[in-house]
Amino acid sequence: MATDPAIQQQQFDRIATGKGFIAALDQSGGSTPKALALYGVMEDAYSNDDEMFAEIQKMRARIITAPDFNSDKILGAILFEKTMDNAIDGTAVPVYLWEKCGVVPFLKVDKGLADEANGVQLMKPMPELDALLSRAVAAGIFGTKMRSVIKEANADGIKAVVAQQFEVGLQIARAGLVPIIEPEVDINSATKAEAEALLKAEIAAQLDALPEGTKVALKLTIPSEAGLYDSLADHPAVVRVVALSGGYSTDDACARLSQNSKMIASFSRALTEGLNVAMSDDEYNAALGSNIDKIYNASL
Repeated sequence: MATDPAIQQQQFDRIATGKGFIAALDQSGGSTPKALALYGVMEDAYSNDDEMFAEIQKMRARIITAPDFNSDKILGAILFEKTMDNAIDGTAVPVYLWEKCGVVPFLKVDKGLADEANGVQLMKPMPELDALLSRAVAAGIFGTKMRSVIKEANADGIKAVVAQQFEVGLQIARAGLVPIIEPEVDINSATKAEAEALLKAEIAAQLDALPEGTKVALKLTIPSEAGLYDSLADHPAVVRVVALSGGYSTDDACARLSQNSKMIASFSRALTEGLNVAMSDDEYNAALGSNIDKIYNASL
């Protein structure tokens, strides 16, 4: 699907200039039981990984098929690999998102975090990334997302995180996809503001070194200093700067985001806050619609 240059351009323009936010629907193995428990599906409801992922697929399908999950307020959606390979009403999820919802599909590609060193957690190695990227292109995926975590203002650690992110980002860009670079700064870090200043400098240096014409997006923790990342958003290599909610409540994340005019949201927990498997469709759609409205308004 996305090999069509006209569709790719349409999707690029939506992400680069559209009004709205990117929905993060990409909890993976480690965070899935927690996400399901918050949704009211306890661990006794499934007995193995396949059954657990079937439950998360039902949860995601209910979100994606809700009336407010459309291109009016949502620009893109980040999927977990198993979701990319799944279908809704007989249509592959990435195709369903674009053709039925007008929402641009992204794929989470990292394999989780390495152990902490130098105050950061790098991404684990991704030896099968090229094969995954080929599958993603064939499935109609537009871009990717990968996450590292910064726990403290350690210059060596932050340099290593950003270097790894951009090295893998280039591999992704060469495959024809737009990478979302995500070096998350832990919101509970005692040196959050200092870490963000170091991070901004490292990202700027890597952006300046990108080959001509390479495009990336950035997904960053909402900064302690409002507007800190505005200059990154203005960089010619940057398609968009999106914000992660990082554990802030929906209201708190939206209040903080609204102080950063050049960032839009890419929230996961904040999007699904208050949703429960036992809700009637009317209750569920109203709660999800309310979250979508809040996140959209904070992204304007």
